[in-house]
Amino acid sequence: MKRIAILGSTGSIGCSALSVAETHPDRVEIVGLAAGANIERFTAQVERHKPRAIALAAEAGLDQARTSLSSGVRDRIEVSAAGPPGLLAVATHPDVEVVLCATTGTTALEAVFAAIDAGKTIALANKEVLVMAGGLVMEAARRRGVAVLPVDSEHNAIHQCLDGRPPADVRRLVLTASGGPFRTWPAERLASATPADALAHPTWQMGRKITVDSATLMNKGLEVIEARWLFDMPGDRIGVVVHPQSVVHSLVEFQDGSLLAQLGVTDMRLPIQYAFSYPDRWDTGLPPLDLASCGTLEFAEPDTARFPCLALAYRALAGGSALPVALNAANEIAVEAFLAGRLPFGAIAEVIAAAVDDAEGTQPDVESLEEIRSVDRRARELSGTLAAGVQSI
Repeated sequence: MKRIAILGSTGSIGCSALSVAETHPDRVEIVGLAAGANIERFTAQVERHKPRAIALAAEAGLDQARTSLSSGVRDRIEVSAAGPPGLLAVATHPDVEVVLCATTGTTALEAVFAAIDAGKTIALANKEVLVMAGGLVMEAARRRGVAVLPVDSEHNAIHQCLDGRPPADVRRLVLTASGGPFRTWPAERLASATPADALAHPTWQMGRKITVDSATLMNKGLEVIEARWLFDMPGDRIGVVVHPQSVVHSLVEFQDGSLLAQLGVTDMRLPIQYAFSYPDRWDTGLPPLDLASCGTLEFAEPDTARFPCLALAYRALAGGSALPVALNAANEIAVEAFLAGRLPFGAIAEVIAAAVDDAEGTQPDVESLEEIRSVDRRARELSGTLAAGVQSI
């Protein structure tokens, strides 16, 4: 029995993880659930899975959830807390073995460190944790002897292809990108893309922020930074290829020139279940990939002229350790402004570039969580100022 805590249970990844638990009630027990502000969905999840530890972003929401729960479920709860202390309590509950970090943004960073210190296996679906603090996180995991298992479909695929082989055996990692909804759009049309356009992803059903990141290819840039830390691989040995069918989830090229690829249906329950079951494999209950019906599989180089966010991510990775922090913070602010209609699509990359320039010139390196938070705050303030009411930069 794998005893699981989910940070971000009401999001798309969290809901998929609970679906995995429901498929395998004899193998997965939900010990802890933490979420943001979707009280109705969270309450339903708690009623169904009866965790021992719960957390919500705000105390008022937690009070509302407690009141809504049936007495039997409420009496079973051992720990309930709000805000960052709630995330910490759920992530470090003594009965938890695996912590699935499926929150968005940087709210769970401290909780991940606390879970590592408590000896929990980390199943990571949150990009920001490694983009901001990859060196610190992986060093803490090595020191504590804790596994960090990737849930992103691309990194999960690489993990499967590597199968424990050391970095010295690898020539390069190849992340596949769907290309998003704007793969064939000319540059002049991209400038006027709307939030509705950006959210119309052709392959995956994801949250709003990550869907926009897919449209800008920043999603792939963040994954390059993640891969550097997850697999101890320098950025110049991590490539990206556009693969619109999203059948090949990623590849590993070995020193002898052999390529191993992981293929599968586009359903996030597959990588989530792999992280829960590892090193074993369980039946998913999902229909298998029908190769005969896949048709032609296409691969192409990404166009960094039309999608400069990918090049910005490589630049940040090659620079000081503060640059990815600024990149991530600025991207969050710019995407939020774009979704709110305050920033044109084409200006997202410009806001990010300005924040990376600023970090490079003021504090290019970070060595602690406090310094990471400081760079993050500065980049958010600068990006917010740039994005406020901007029509063009």
